[in-house]
Amino acid sequence: MSAPKNNNNTIPNSPILIHPSIASLHAWRRPLVEAHRTIGLVPTMGALHAGHIALIRAAARENHHVVVSIYVNPAQFAQTEDLDTYPSTWDADCEALRRVDRELAGDGGNLGRVSAVFAPRTAEMYPSGFPGQEVHSKGSFVTITPVGEVLEGASRPTFFRGVATVCMKLFNIVQPTRVYLGQKDVQQTVVLRRMVQDFMMPLETVVVPTERDAKDGLALSSRNVYLGVRRRKVAVVLWNALCAAESAYNGGKTLSREEILRPANQLLQQVLSEQKALGPEERTLFEVDYVSLADPDTMQEVDAVDPAKGAVLSGAIKMLPVEKAAPGEDLGHGDGPAVRLLDNIILRPVEKDM
Repeated sequence: MSAPKNNNNTIPNSPILIHPSIASLHAWRRPLVEAHRTIGLVPTMGALHAGHIALIRAAARENHHVVVSIYVNPAQFAQTEDLDTYPSTWDADCEALRRVDRELAGDGGNLGRVSAVFAPRTAEMYPSGFPGQEVHSKGSFVTITPVGEVLEGASRPTFFRGVATVCMKLFNIVQPTRVYLGQKDVQQTVVLRRMVQDFMMPLETVVVPTERDAKDGLALSSRNVYLGVRRRKVAVVLWNALCAAESAYNGGKTLSREEILRPANQLLQQVLSEQKALGPEERTLFEVDYVSLADPDTMQEVDAVDPAKGAVLSGAIKMLPVEKAAPGEDLGHGDGPAVRLLDNIILRPVEKDM
């Protein structure tokens, strides 16, 4: 998604500039460099929710200007994934940005506000032509290995290549002082931090805690709109499973992989068995891709938590489409396709004398 062709140069009823081109953004950016103004970048694919707003607020606290990029990057979607049905909510996104900017203006604790939206088209982001979504596509890509090859990278082999490539482009275009990322996509934060470090990019990556539904703890995600009412109730199983594993770790009796992950796997299997026992007009089925206990720097699996480093506890499940819908049942956006859900918990280091 990008800005409409005939857009105004600002979001209505706000001072927020809309930049549909690199040239436009660079012309705006140039005097800010000379004035030594800091810029915080919040990269998004639109369909903004409270998690994105938390990133924007964090960026406004620490920077003179906040730039929000809105671009649905085709390179991080596999050929079988939901690019064509990905939520396109430009008007709602603009309204969300207008509201948060007004809030920031009234809060004296912020250094800056939302100054600009960068909403390019694919022809602008891939000037040599979009190289394709196939694993063996030819083109200019950024690959960060081996951290981008495990977990999500193993299940979606072009995903992190697409993320790293578009973020390298965004970082070069915007030239931010800081980039704000959400912890929900924890492996993505590790990949991008590694990219910034290895390519010696002059910017800081800031990771903001995951925003969750206040009632049940489900991690906020743009893809949650696909769930519908029935699947939304069961979708919390991943978060609950990770919390069970965290409790085993925080109990102070174990650092071993088997003992930490056992309660998570047991809960996932218990809920899945309960759902399978229901009829197709009632049940919600899901597939467990992985439950992981990994090194926080490399995302490689560990047999035990290093007490000095802690670990990343994460998981991914696929919520399958409803088998048999009730009359008038809300199946979610796009009639409820399969939805991949991610979540994670950072296991903090423990005392050395434990």
